[in-house]
Amino acid sequence: MYIVQIASECAPVIKAGGLGDVVYGLSRELEGRGHCVEIILPKYDCMRYDHIWGLHDAYINLWVPWYDAAIHCSVYCGWVHGRVCFFIEPHCEDNFFNRGCYYGCDDDNIRFAFFCKAALEFLLKSNKRPDIIHCHDWQTGLVPVMLYEIYKYHGMEYQRVCYTIHNFKHQGIGGIDILRGTGLNRESYYFQYDHLRDNFNPFALNLMKGGIVYSNAVTTVSPYHAWEARHTDIGCGLGHTLYLYQDKFIGVLNGIDYDFWNPEIDRYIPYNYSQANFEQKAYNKKALRERLMLSHSDKPIIAYIGRLDNQKGVHLVHHGIYHALNKGAQFVLLGSATEPGINAHFQHEKHFLNDNPDVHLELGFNEELSHLIYAGADMIIVPSNYEPCGLTQMIGLKYGTVPIVRGVGGLVNTVFDRDYDQKLPPEERNGYVFYDTDYHALESAMDRAIALWYEKPEEFRQLALQGMNYDYSWNHPGAKYVEIYDWIRHKW
Repeated sequence: MYIVQIASECAPVIKAGGLGDVVYGLSRELEGRGHCVEIILPKYDCMRYDHIWGLHDAYINLWVPWYDAAIHCSVYCGWVHGRVCFFIEPHCEDNFFNRGCYYGCDDDNIRFAFFCKAALEFLLKSNKRPDIIHCHDWQTGLVPVMLYEIYKYHGMEYQRVCYTIHNFKHQGIGGIDILRGTGLNRESYYFQYDHLRDNFNPFALNLMKGGIVYSNAVTTVSPYHAWEARHTDIGCGLGHTLYLYQDKFIGVLNGIDYDFWNPEIDRYIPYNYSQANFEQKAYNKKALRERLMLSHSDKPIIAYIGRLDNQKGVHLVHHGIYHALNKGAQFVLLGSATEPGINAHFQHEKHFLNDNPDVHLELGFNEELSHLIYAGADMIIVPSNYEPCGLTQMIGLKYGTVPIVRGVGGLVNTVFDRDYDQKLPPEERNGYVFYDTDYHALESAMDRAIALWYEKPEEFRQLALQGMNYDYSWNHPGAKYVEIYDWIRHKW
């Protein structure tokens, strides 16, 4: 198949979150399966140009209809670690993608509406006719809308769209200017409830809703998160829309890149190891203590790696630090806060705990250090309020670092409680799960893990090894997406 991914991110050249990792990882997996994959992206001024090889002109004079005129664009082509990427650069006073940022502008809905229009215009004018167009999140929600309402009448009637939602929280809310700019125009038509009108604001258009309504298949990033989006407030108001289109909505678990996250070949850790020589992990634990100036004592190390914000259950992260210390464990944190108040709070904690030899708080993000923490820690906590998929727990499992997670989203699909899981036999369980958002729930799971480490070290070692057995590479999601692509090609 010929597959084109249209997205606002692709790691490592454009990465603000997990979306970029998915676009890159899935594209590489599909190529490995023999499919032709191309990626269309905005050409931001602040993207990592050092990760692009052979950047050259691909389409010099692309004129994109916009309002009552047209905007001149240049399209460049280059290779991002082997992936063929096209970058669209508009030349206009609005400077849509020359803002020094990817997101966060007051006119984001207009910026990405234009990107959707330009991507489709590029496919049309360059005579690219992919079998599948795979779009991601609200930024590309207008692609299936315009494909069905405009471009299918201009020679693109056979293209099918798979639309993946990574985060329901951001949906792309806009007004009539989006319709006028893109040429959709018919206000009374698109402001109907069964088209683009927001479910709760009759005066707003919802671009993510448009993607759901018009695409041929809709996915999100884990099976349990798909259930949450339909039946709980995690769907952020789109539950009824997902109910109406449940026959084409499915959760597909994301994968991780085992060429990068793999203790057998990881170039960022001093001692490579596998299940066969698992004792080497202890040397990484020693190296982690030396780097962070922790005391060398017979204690487990519990880690947290990730953003410090409300989604990640920051109140439980904070509590987990002190509970670990009270229970005779060491704690390592690597993360950056997304809000000034949270950052100030953890800066205060870092100063307060600075002389404690059993704890280290690293506020910021350091790629190299994250690998050493995964390799050196015994356990990792992921106490998220919501977690569409989660990569931290999957990486932890690969490194033999036992996850302690809250039972939400993709965490439910990847971590199975050693003591209480009824779906799997004991020899297939791989961590600890708690469900409530209070301190007691987290403490209960941490206590069970710490007690096993101290009292039954061989059983703890076996639990870590069982976690390493799991395959959360892109192999399985890649196969599932090929099934979805085949299904929508032959159903319509």
